[in-house]
Amino acid sequence: MQIVINHLTRMQQGYICAAGFDAAGRHVRPVLPNERLTADLLMCHGGPFEMGAVVDIGSVRPAGQPPEMEDHEFAPAQARFLRFITADKFRPWLQRLARPRLRDVFGSDLVPIGDHSAGVNVGSGCASLGCFVPQNLPLLFFRHRPGKHSIIRILVKDADFDLDLGVTDVRLYREDHVTPDPAIVQRACIEMCRQQCILGVGLTRPYQKPGDSKPMHWLQVNNIHLLNDLLWRVGSHPAPEGVTPPPPPPQP
Repeated sequence: MQIVINHLTRMQQGYICAAGFDAAGRHVRPVLPNERLTADLLMCHGGPFEMGAVVDIGSVRPAGQPPEMEDHEFAPAQARFLRFITADKFRPWLQRLARPRLRDVFGSDLVPIGDHSAGVNVGSGCASLGCFVPQNLPLLFFRHRPGKHSIIRILVKDADFDLDLGVTDVRLYREDHVTPDPAIVQRACIEMCRQQCILGVGLTRPYQKPGDSKPMHWLQVNNIHLLNDLLWRVGSHPAPEGVTPPPPPPQP
C-alpha cells in the first residue's frame, strides 16, 4: 500500500506517530501490534517517514476499532520511501480532505470536555484522523509548566467548539522531539498570520487525566499545514537567533 504522509507527530521521547492518505483519500495509520513506532522511522534518522513523503508501507492488515478506524498493521522493514509529492499536488489533496467543522471530521461522538477541550468516548466514533479549516486565525503559544518542558498549545474555533488544544507536530520540536523549538514555533506563528493553514487533527489513544472518572480519546492538533509552505520538514527551518517564543494568552 502506498500513502502520502500528512500526519507526523511526536509522542513520548523516542516514539512517533505517522499517518497518510491513500489514492482514494482515505487516512491510513501504520501501526504495530502492541508496540509504538520509534523515532528512527523518521527520515532525519534514516527511516521512510517525512511530511509529504510517498511511502510504500508494504502489505497491511486492517486493525481499526472505533474511533481508530485508520489503523493498519504493517512491517516497518517493508516500508520504503518512494519520492516526495509536489506542493501543487499536495495542496489540492489537503483542501479536498479538509472540513470546516470538527464534527464533520469525527462525527457527533466528538463532545466538549470542560470549557475548552473535546474528545470521544472509548469505543465510540467513526474516525481519529482528519484535516480541518479553522474558523478563526489560530493562536499558537507556549504554556509553561514549573519543573517541566513547556508545551505547545493552540487556540482554535469552529461553529461548535472554542478550544485550547495540544500541538504535537514533530517539526516544532528540537532533535530530541521532546523540547519545543521556540524559533520554529515563532516562525510558524508569523506564517499562520500571513497565509492560510489547514490543521491536521487527531484523537489521542485512550488517556485518563488525574481526577477524571474515565479515559477519553482527546482531541489534539497533529500538524500545521501552511498552504504556501506545505513541505517544510523536520530540521528544515534553522532557528534564527534572538527570537523569543510567543507568550501564553490570558486564561479564559
